[in-house]
Amino acid sequence: MAQKKLSIRIDGQLISAPEGQTILQAARENGKYIPTLCDLPGITPVGACRMCIVEVAGTDRLLPACTTPIQDGMSVTTNSPRLVKNRRISLELLLVERNHTCAVCVSNGHCELQSMATALGVNTVRFAYNFSKLSVDLSHPRYVLDHNRCILCTRCVRVCAELEGAHVWEMVSRGINARIVSDLNQKWGEAKACTNCGKCVQACPTGALAEKGWAVEEMVKRNDNLTSLAQRRGVHV
Repeated sequence: MAQKKLSIRIDGQLISAPEGQTILQAARENGKYIPTLCDLPGITPVGACRMCIVEVAGTDRLLPACTTPIQDGMSVTTNSPRLVKNRRISLELLLVERNHTCAVCVSNGHCELQSMATALGVNTVRFAYNFSKLSVDLSHPRYVLDHNRCILCTRCVRVCAELEGAHVWEMVSRGINARIVSDLNQKWGEAKACTNCGKCVQACPTGALAEKGWAVEEMVKRNDNLTSLAQRRGVHV
């Protein structure tokens, strides 16, 4: 049975998309760019970073494109002064909650957070920095977890659970005190459920999860391989 098609407008362009798709999926399939940090095609969207907010005619609320399903006749705006302002604020809040010193990061030049800041013209922040020096977990023989670089996007949590099936990672606490932890807050190297596959490392958009042995600017992530894996398993991306 053919999937029902819905007609929506994205930035004034009329497009047809399958019922059940999100705004983000429909936009991507029709060549429309919407910025994201927490989204990764092939895993469940959670709307954590709020970078993909869009305007939808008929509501004053800004809606996350990654978790908002399309509706017939919907009119979506993906870029406006209001959206840029709110995306910049969200990005600045991410930057002040952790220590993102690019010059000494293994992902410098290959970091999605850094690229987003460049795209939005964020080179200073208006808010006071609000972070303490966080721990770095070096216990794993191949990988490292640096909480100072983490933006709490949970891509590692979802990839580990949904693509690897290991369920190593989870979130603890809330707000600025939230952390990514492995195996009920054990050191990563002691996590018995970890399969050493490295999917979480490749999914990470920053230098929070990295492979040991790489110097500054050398860590290049390949999360397109994860999307390809999801496609081969029949996941619609």
